Amino acid sequence: MGRPDEPSSSIRCTEPEALANISALLQLCQTGRLTCSTTTHRPSAATVRAVADVLVAGDFYPDDAIAAFAWPLLLQAGGLARLDGTRLALTPQGRKALGRPSHEVVRTMWERWPRHAPIDELSRVEQIKGQKSAAALSAAGPRRQAATTALTHCPPGEWIGVDALFSALRREPGLTVARSERGLWKLYIVDAEHGSLGYAGYHDFPILEGRYVLAVLFEYAATLGLLDVEYVPPAGARDDFRDMWGADWIDALSRYDGLQAVRLTPLGAYVAGLSAEYVPAGPTTPARGLEVLPNLDVVALGDVPPGDRLVLDAFSAGTSERVWTLSTASLLAAVDAGRAPGELAAFLAERAAHGVPPAVCTLLDDVEARAGRVCDLGLHRVVECADAQLATLLARDRTLRGLCTRVGERHLLIDPAGEARARAALLRLGYPLGPATR
Repeated sequence: MGRPDEPSSSIRCTEPEALANISALLQLCQTGRLTCSTTTHRPSAATVRAVADVLVAGDFYPDDAIAAFAWPLLLQAGGLARLDGTRLALTPQGRKALGRPSHEVVRTMWERWPRHAPIDELSRVEQIKGQKSAAALSAAGPRRQAATTALTHCPPGEWIGVDALFSALRREPGLTVARSERGLWKLYIVDAEHGSLGYAGYHDFPILEGRYVLAVLFEYAATLGLLDVEYVPPAGARDDFRDMWGADWIDALSRYDGLQAVRLTPLGAYVAGLSAEYVPAGPTTPARGLEVLPNLDVVALGDVPPGDRLVLDAFSAGTSERVWTLSTASLLAAVDAGRAPGELAAFLAERAAHGVPPAVCTLLDDVEARAGRVCDLGLHRVVECADAQLATLLARDRTLRGLCTRVGERHLLIDPAGEARARAALLRLGYPLGPATR
């Protein structure tokens, strides 16, 4: 029996919600509403709020982002999205992921994440100061890879307390957080001198390595549906730091302190290589919860998943909470924003309770025909030659002719993919590509 004043714990079975969130996050990214810092790659506050709004079960805590913060970073690490300026845009792999089984997408993301994660997860443990000091921390990549082995220490389908997991991980090579003993003295809480983690008892495994593991498990593994979690509010959840100088003024050492126990999911066992195959627990086909009408209205027969709502919003105009109207203008606008008409056709075919009426099919076919007549070939560099003779000479060069296209009498278009080779060829010919003189 716990004390009457102890907060009750929450249990989240993360696998089904994570598999649903994959589609919603890819769709949200495709809207162009996600932004991140160009230097740190961290999501903006507006992006965190937008992600939280589409999570099927919400975030773990209502007032502190964990999953909503992790998803934009996971998309980047997984090669599914990249920054275009400050805006997060789907890569070709990200667009393909929209049609792949969600569990395969999760496996790809988890495999890539240790090598490509944009941030050091310890930076999210803000109470530990001095992390930016030179030579304070070990290399994040090997430490991150070591932390992921926590999944292999979890008995499939059984709960294991985080302290028991700490015991199993203590001898894991590469998991040390501080680069050296000297690095320990650069880390501190509250005060660099009195609260330095170099003091005996201030850098025990649960304080440094343990907090790092909690961040990895709660913010990334649980977000991806690899671990079910039992947790309480972080304030007062752990007392292993209470003897440290300045700890009286701290409620929790990290936002992850409330994590009590984890349970490896079937998806987690598959991703960790403990299971040879993965069989989805629920239905693999979307529910037929839409009524597509001949007047071009799309009516929701029940609650609409966040990812489905994003698709409908992209291709049509919402006229009420559960009604969207298709039109030539709305479909053309979606195409201009980078969507394909065939995407909506497949979406409606999978979800329409009584099929897609001929009038809607005709509209989609017409827009798809229009969209195919003009296409975006991407950005090219325009090279202006002094005269037509020079343009002819360059365009016929055996190296350059495969890298450029003649446009008019004096201009060449160079594809960015071959720009380095084109510049080298121009230099070899004695025509370095200089700036415009007028």
